Amino acid sequence: MALKVKSIRGTRDVVPADAAKWQYVERVALEVAGTCGVEELRVPTIERTELFVRSVGDTTDVVQKEMYTFEKGDESITLRPEGTAGFVRAVMETGLLDGALPVKVCYGNLSCFRHENPQAGRLREFHQFGVECFGCPSPTADAEIIGIVHDICTRLGISGVELHINSIGCPRCRPDYHRALVDYYKAHCGRLCDTCKERLEKNPLRVLDCKEEGCAGLKAGAPVILDYLCGECGEHFAGLQQRLSAVEIPFSVDPFIVRGLDYYTKTVFEFVTEGAGAQGVLCGGGRYDLLVEQMGGSPTAALGFGMGLERVLMVMEAQGCAFPPAKPVDLYIGSMGEAENIKALELAAQLRREGFRVLCDTVGRSVKAQMRYANKMGARFSCILGSSELERGAAVVKDMDSGEGTSAALTGEGLRGFLYGALADPRAFTIGTDK
Repeated sequence: MALKVKSIRGTRDVVPADAAKWQYVERVALEVAGTCGVEELRVPTIERTELFVRSVGDTTDVVQKEMYTFEKGDESITLRPEGTAGFVRAVMETGLLDGALPVKVCYGNLSCFRHENPQAGRLREFHQFGVECFGCPSPTADAEIIGIVHDICTRLGISGVELHINSIGCPRCRPDYHRALVDYYKAHCGRLCDTCKERLEKNPLRVLDCKEEGCAGLKAGAPVILDYLCGECGEHFAGLQQRLSAVEIPFSVDPFIVRGLDYYTKTVFEFVTEGAGAQGVLCGGGRYDLLVEQMGGSPTAALGFGMGLERVLMVMEAQGCAFPPAKPVDLYIGSMGEAENIKALELAAQLRREGFRVLCDTVGRSVKAQMRYANKMGARFSCILGSSELERGAAVVKDMDSGEGTSAALTGEGLRGFLYGALADPRAFTIGTDK
């Protein structure tokens, strides 16, 4: 087959066998978050470009280089490059912040788009699980949010994950640190890339996030933000460390974590592991206590994280983590003619409403071809309907592994009773009866 139109570079199709793995990870993440009272919120894929310029920051790589933006009429519209900004808009616009605080919301599989060089664990369309929490100034909230990530990784069986934490201060203490950074990097200006020379004037914190060889090599000697924290930020960071120790979550302090977005304040963190691609970051997040106010709301403390699902799955597969086995087809109902095919469809519909996975012929194949198909689909049991089966109202249901057969009445109740008993369901009915 000569395909005329292929997928866009940096995107990926998820085939059914892999989709089951995605569903498992999403289910575990939602369950873990749910134990902390987190509820799912769904937001649009497109937003006004201004939302991301104001929140993410016009000096970030995301806004300057990576966003998919287009003009439609008199509007500038952008495909979502990250989750937090849209969720802040949503909780404000829908009135969620007017109710009881804190508000804890999450996204189970959020599509995000960035035009960057595709590599392992980093695509142009990627997906995130994330949690956002509003109205929670205490470091207890930081520890709780971090604990969600820790517990998700534990439930999924991911090993070797390290938590790195930092504080990047607040508007009171950050100016002094900015001045120290500018003084340091200006003394080494010749080694900076052109982009960082510009950043140094507009947003010096972004220089610490640069991966260019010259800039990255200078970071080790740069001033450390923790030496410039005000009393409140210092107490908050110390409180976070106490709480992480109390709940037995190991961590290390990394004073050069700044994250790539401008809205962060105080706590920032990353979960790092080998095999996650893109510098090994499995998940990242932190506080954004000023963002709601910057977007026109009342001052509201907030924090959250985003976990790359592609990276999670890549690590799980590399580590040989266990995924639930694929659900088998419970029964294949074959047919030898038109009347038999209609009956097979009728029975399949009745059993499907009970929750069984049942297939019947929809192609018009021969019986031999139907059985080959049933084998390929991994059916556990099969039966063939011919004229004699319709006349006596019963058919032999065969175990596809052992070949053993059992007679069952050709009614929804009869086949249901067989399947309940054969699949060891506690609601087993008597085989071959309608009761």
